[in-house]
Amino acid sequence: MLRGMGVRAVVQRVTYGGVRIGGEVVAAIGPGLVILLGVGEDDAAGDAEYLAAKIASLRVFPDHQGRMNLSLAETGGEALVVSQFTLYGDCRHGRRPSFIRAAAPEPARVLYQLFVTCLAAQGIKTATGQFQAMMQVEIHNDGPVTLLLDSRKEF
Repeated sequence: MLRGMGVRAVVQRVTYGGVRIGGEVVAAIGPGLVILLGVGEDDAAGDAEYLAAKIASLRVFPDHQGRMNLSLAETGGEALVVSQFTLYGDCRHGRRPSFIRAAAPEPARVLYQLFVTCLAAQGIKTATGQFQAMMQVEIHNDGPVTLLLDSRKEF
């Protein structure tokens, strides 16, 4: 039997990240990570907890030699977490993405909030977008460094 996809994240190292709603800035961070987070229909608390710990310790920031050797926790960087159900868009058939594998809003909200809580518990200063809102996300990608993570991806 195929395992579910797991909580998904697009993680971008940034010099700045911000969220605007209706033209007003509702969240902003300095150097750190912008995390676009998608929750699937069969995801559980363990997926959110695992991914938060993984992202907090990812070594994607340069050390004094310019090598990606430091984590968000080690650099004192910030995180901006934005709910992104479209990460579960399936574009294999037709021209309109199907979002059938994305979690329903309430279970997704619970795991999104758990992820944010777990990330903050790692000592990461964490800001968020607004769940289910139409947002404009500003990302000043640094590097650029962009990673795709999935709490259950098997290689």
